[in-house]
Amino acid sequence: MEINERGFSKKALEDFELIDQAVKHEDQQAYASLMKRYKKAVYYMILKMIRDADDAEDLTMEAFAKAFKNLHRFKKDYTFSTWLFRIATNNTIDFIRKKKLKTMSLNTTMSDDGGNSVTIDVEDDDNNPQDEFIRTQRIEMVRIFVDKLPAKYRKLVQLRYFDELSYDEIAKELDKPLGTVKAQLHRSRELLYEIAAGKQKHI
Repeated sequence: MEINERGFSKKALEDFELIDQAVKHEDQQAYASLMKRYKKAVYYMILKMIRDADDAEDLTMEAFAKAFKNLHRFKKDYTFSTWLFRIATNNTIDFIRKKKLKTMSLNTTMSDDGGNSVTIDVEDDDNNPQDEFIRTQRIEMVRIFVDKLPAKYRKLVQLRYFDELSYDEIAKELDKPLGTVKAQLHRSRELLYEIAAGKQKHI
């Protein structure tokens, strides 16, 4: 597929090359490069929406896991950053609806790396079957990566993602200090990032 260069920035074109390397040649470094470019931006975008650092870390991991799993479906009609931010935003909106959090208005517009407008629209309705389907798909997607984790981290991730316990509840469940739980979950997310980028052979 030819790259349509209309209005795309140099960084966007570099992203397209990295995507080709990742998908066509299974270049693990290309996945890592894409993550390095956008991990911080995605994290801070999510943090603005939910204002909770721990949940923002979790949702950032989920966004990259979903993006990399579906990278072969990406079309170069728009920038990778636009596509990635929409995945991250939709995932976070799903989380907000489920938790019924009170956050800033989500009916807003932001600009992606290429200067393109990304509009976020949220309907003010209750959860519906489609929301539940999206949530189920998200959990199954993450489970694919979790199954590849070392056993000592799998239980922590199970409690956090699938049983949906808070950090305090996990600490009580495992009889571990809260700081230890947070540190180990942080390491678990690091490993999940590596697995999502195809680096599980190093784990």
